[in-house]
Amino acid sequence: MTKRCTWCGDDPLYVDYHDREWGVPVRDDQTLFEFLILEGAQAGLSWITILRKREGYRKLFNNFDAQKIARYSDSKLDKLLLDRQIVRNRLKVYGARKNARAFLEVQAEFGTFADYIWGFVDHKPIQNHWKSMAEVPATSPVSDSLSKDMKKRGFTFVGSTIMYAHMQATGMVNDHTTDCFRHKVCAGPG
Repeated sequence: MTKRCTWCGDDPLYVDYHDREWGVPVRDDQTLFEFLILEGAQAGLSWITILRKREGYRKLFNNFDAQKIARYSDSKLDKLLLDRQIVRNRLKVYGARKNARAFLEVQAEFGTFADYIWGFVDHKPIQNHWKSMAEVPATSPVSDSLSKDMKKRGFTFVGSTIMYAHMQATGMVNDHTTDCFRHKVCAGPG
């Protein structure tokens, strides 16, 4: 029997996400932006809720094209608020446009968003060795610094807990437990 991190349970969508994506280093700006928007949408909700709405987000948010989202009008955002395919929270939907604009500014300054965000971990994944999910923190000094800097740059829904989840999802930190079959895979070169 394959041993996995306990958080993913046995829901096929969760298991697939755990086995293929969570903890894999991401250096593609569009994917990093997707996770930034999805992690912000998740605030106060379960991740499985967001995974179930992920295709709706891709469809309604132009496959997470930051250039297009940055130009969304208020009427476009108001229309999105009526669609059940996404989390219909006004602050989160409007926050996607705000984050797209801040994201583009970071790209202009650093060349890529990946260069910016990965700089917080010296451009290599932090390798943790947790024995159980109870040991995994909700935040870290790195996520605290990242959150503070992103807020200063105009991002929203980027608190330390959200940014730590973003770091986990995009492989900036390997938080697979040591008994999970993915721990060793994600401990490889990042």
